[in-house]
Parts: sequence; structure tokens; C-alpha cells
Amino acid sequence: MSKPISGNWNFPTAMRFGPGVISQLAAACRDLGMTAPLLITDQGLADMAMVRDALAANDADGLPTGLYSDVQGNPTGANVEGGIAAYKAGGHDGVIAFGGGSALDAAKAVALMVAQDRPIWDFEDVGDNWTRVQEEGLAPVVAVPTTSGTGSEVGRSSVITNSELKVKKIIFHPTMVPGIVLSDPELTVGLPPHITAATGIDAFVHCFEALCVNGYHPMADGIALEGMRLIADALPKAFVDGGDIDARADMLTAAAMGATAFQKGLGAVHALAHPIGAHFNVHHGLANAIFLPYVMQANRSAIADKVVPLARLMNLPTANFDGLLDWVLQFRDQLGIPHTLADIDLGEDQAEKMGALAHADPVAGGNPISLGVADYTEIFRNAVNGKI
Repeated sequence: MSKPISGNWNFPTAMRFGPGVISQLAAACRDLGMTAPLLITDQGLADMAMVRDALAANDADGLPTGLYSDVQGNPTGANVEGGIAAYKAGGHDGVIAFGGGSALDAAKAVALMVAQDRPIWDFEDVGDNWTRVQEEGLAPVVAVPTTSGTGSEVGRSSVITNSELKVKKIIFHPTMVPGIVLSDPELTVGLPPHITAATGIDAFVHCFEALCVNGYHPMADGIALEGMRLIADALPKAFVDGGDIDARADMLTAAAMGATAFQKGLGAVHALAHPIGAHFNVHHGLANAIFLPYVMQANRSAIADKVVPLARLMNLPTANFDGLLDWVLQFRDQLGIPHTLADIDLGEDQAEKMGALAHADPVAGGNPISLGVADYTEIFRNAVNGKI
């Protein structure tokens, strides 16, 4: 270990950070008043040693912990309903959100919904819907991220798919941010390279779109810039050597920074990624990684000046928009990211439908240029054909 990578801080929530902090799980649960927590994770993690070890350690510490793992890669309303039922049936009094962005989002939604008598869609992040939430009885949450992408461990919302409509909805309330985060880079060392790459570029896109959103928020801009600097350095290292704990620590930090920065907003990359995730179950980070350069080009006139500080910070030989776009293309290639939607079997026949859904997505409003349905359709076609 070449540098200190442990510490505790509050921004925007209580973070216990460093190799081995998972050992503090039972203590963190008790700090939030839990006596019988429910650990919520995804189907892929449920049988892995890290989950079995966490359950066993809590049990040995006198904190019996239940398990719910019926969570898909793009979590659905039904996944949340199942978690609510498990929470109530088990007499639980808190939630451990354990896993990648999907598990964290589902767990946070369960913690919110155990106290509600309205359907989850009534709390979509539109207008003042969040004021409908009954705050009494909300479950406390300890978050344990195992990927370095969404930063959902420090977020105040969850992205949940409405399976009937095949639309991703952002569910929001200020209290959805977990009470304590155990951010342990050792839990991420087993991520395969392709997941490391996709989740890592997801974090980069969070920072990038936050930087490009219009409006005055120098705190978010500064966090976004440093997050991207960390990712540019650390992600290739973690991709090549999953056991590089320094790189894994930097990526966990950068993921949380991305989710902190995008309180300023997101844009067209996410607006396009959401519908293909809902309709075709495409990994969210992979979708963002594919769309990024095509959206950059569409937004060029509005962001060319904004990205110059980033290009300079990254010491690019050409510190302007073109230099950054070239770097993004090379970065994706270095990490094995497909260049086109055609590479993941999506074609132009979906362009108009996905374009319309992207235009209707709530995060589209944060894009630095107002794009119409035809613009999103064109971006989608460009992403199919590799036209930058």
C-alpha cells in the first residue's frame, strides 16, 4: 500500500472508508439503532463469500441479519415490493444495502417504501412529489458498495424500472441517502475487468455531465473535475490489475464524488441510457460508456469551453474539446468498451422509439443544449453506426 487510503468523513453522509472497514458492519447497524437488519443485495452477489461472511459476522456479533436478493441488474418495482414483503415478514428494523448500483437503489427504495401507503411511482422525482412521503417509520440504511460506478451509496434517489411501462423512474426523497456508508475497496477487487470498465466509465460520465450542466455550482464542478482526474489515472490500473488496492480505493472515492457532483444535474447520455436499460436490460454503465462521445459531439457548441479545464487538468497534449474527445475514444478502446450500439445488437429500427423516450426522460432537462426528439433519434443512429 503506497499511500494512506483510510479515513472517516461526512460529505454528504457519514463515510467509513478504507480496506477492511466491512468489519464495522455490525457496529454501523447498531449506530443507526438496528437490532434485526435485512441485507438486500442482487442475485449475483447473494451466494458470494463477501455476503456470506457479512451475514455470519453479524450473527456472531449478536445481530441476526436476514437476506433478500431478488434484485435484477435493472431493479424493478416488483423487486422493491418483494423486499418490502421480506422486511415486514422478518420483523426487520433496518436495511443493509449491499452491492452495486442496482442493489443499492433497490435497498434504498425498500427502506423508503416500508413506511408508505402509496405506490412507489407516486414518489417519482417530478415537481414536489417527494413531499408526499410519510417520513415516520422510514428504515435506516447502512450502504456497502461493491462496485465503483453509480455512487448510489451517497445519493438521495433510486432508479427503478416500471416494468409495465418499460420506463426507468427516478424515485427521490432527501432522506433516502444512507445513514452510514462502509466503503471498503477490498470488496471490489474481485470485479471482472469488463464490469470494472463499465462501472468506472459510469462514474466518469456522472462527473462529466455534472460539469457540463448549465448553472452556477462551483462546488459540484470542482468535485467533478477531481473525480475525472482520479478515474483517468485509476481506472486503467484497476482494469489491468484488479488487486491494485490503491486504484480500487481511488475508484470508490471517484464514484461517490460523481454522485455528489450530479446533484447539479445530468444530461443526454443518461437520458439515452435509461430507456435502453429498461427495454433491453443493457448494463447502465455500458450504455453510458457507448453513448458518451456521440453526446459530446451533439453538445459541442455548448461545452467546448467548459471542458478546457478538464483537458488541462488531465495534461492532454491538445487541451481543447477535440483533444478530450480523442482521449475519450482512446480511453473506451483501452477498456474494451464497444464503440457502437450495433456491437451490442441494437439497430436503427429502435432509433425513433428510443429517441422519444430519451427526450421524455427527466434528466434530459439538464442537458446543456435543449434537444428535441429528432436530435435524440439522430444521436441514437450515430451511436448505431459509429458516426462521431
